[in-house]
Amino acid sequence: MSDVAAFDFDGTLTAGGSVYGFLSGLGGPGTVATASAVLLPRLVHAAVAGGRVADRSKELLFQRVLAGVPVERAERFAVGFARGHLESHLRPDVHRRFEWHRRRGDRVVIVSASPELYVAEAGRLLGADGVVATRLEVAGDDTLTGRYRGANCRGDEKLRRLRRWMEESGGGPDRLWAYGNSRGDLTMLGAADVGVDVGRLGAFGRLRAFPRLDATLPDPAPG
Repeated sequence: MSDVAAFDFDGTLTAGGSVYGFLSGLGGPGTVATASAVLLPRLVHAAVAGGRVADRSKELLFQRVLAGVPVERAERFAVGFARGHLESHLRPDVHRRFEWHRRRGDRVVIVSASPELYVAEAGRLLGADGVVATRLEVAGDDTLTGRYRGANCRGDEKLRRLRRWMEESGGGPDRLWAYGNSRGDLTMLGAADVGVDVGRLGAFGRLRAFPRLDATLPDPAPG
């Protein structure tokens, strides 16, 4: 039985967020700006409150930008977007740990609240064994509705879907490693045998109770 290494995407494997860049590229910067302005009070509240408030606000933004976009066009755009985002935002320090796990033969999975449309392609490019991310609903005419298919993959849902992925991909691991940077990763890191905070805020962040990347240095040799 191998270990499992679960990596968050935005702010963990990559620097900063990816959602607004994806929405702007697919729906247009003007559409995103207008939607954000309309939803501004909700988005500000969501940034403070988090939880279900944030989940719902994000879904409303998706609906305003993505509703009616053909799935085929979204999938084509997602391929180029994922490649470009990795080229400009991949964090070398976290990517080195990602590669260390791959060399050891661990099952490596990306677990993200960002849309599966492009996170799945990013996972393929990085050589991940799997991707668990937020799925988007598709209407009968093969267009996006902007709504979630299921729940936003954050917090408790992130851990629930990670556990399901582990069972479906080979059962429980010897050890679970988890890497994250924000409160949306707190549940996943808390359930891991080794939870690692790779956030930029360090001692001031929500994950400050967890060790930092350099405090969990793996053995230099793979295996």
